Amino acid sequence: MTENGMYIGIAVLVPTLLVLIVLLILRAAKRRRPRDMDLMEGHEFEYYCADLLRRAGFLEVEVTRGSGDYGVDILAERDGVTYAVQCKRYDGPVGVKAVQEAYAGRDYYDRMVGAVMTNQYFTRPAVEVARKLKILLWDRGYLESMLDDIE
Repeated sequence: MTENGMYIGIAVLVPTLLVLIVLLILRAAKRRRPRDMDLMEGHEFEYYCADLLRRAGFLEVEVTRGSGDYGVDILAERDGVTYAVQCKRYDGPVGVKAVQEAYAGRDYYDRMVGAVMTNQYFTRPAVEVARKLKILLWDRGYLESMLDDIE
């Protein structure tokens, strides 16, 4: 390769790398930025999640009555599968208790699938318990991907 060819290659490569770096920085900043869901109170977050599920194709989406809901905030159905969903709008990681609530609520409401839906992420013990109890964990990344798919 000639010296001129090398300079041309560098001239093309450097701007391309800069564009990729800027895109990665913007994407990371977007993920760190609080979304509307981070500013809601708990009950408002439940209705937000219910609306998100409806927009994602779930049917018969119903927010339960708050206190005495047996660990489930939303009942829904999709493709013949029934769901019991526990919603947690937290400022930090979601622990085992939320998984246990979804597990109990799934059985109480006689649903096929239990899930915990949150604006945050789950602790390692919560992930382990969920795996053992067969509870779905829908964390912030999952919610953001749902939002991206329907927007």
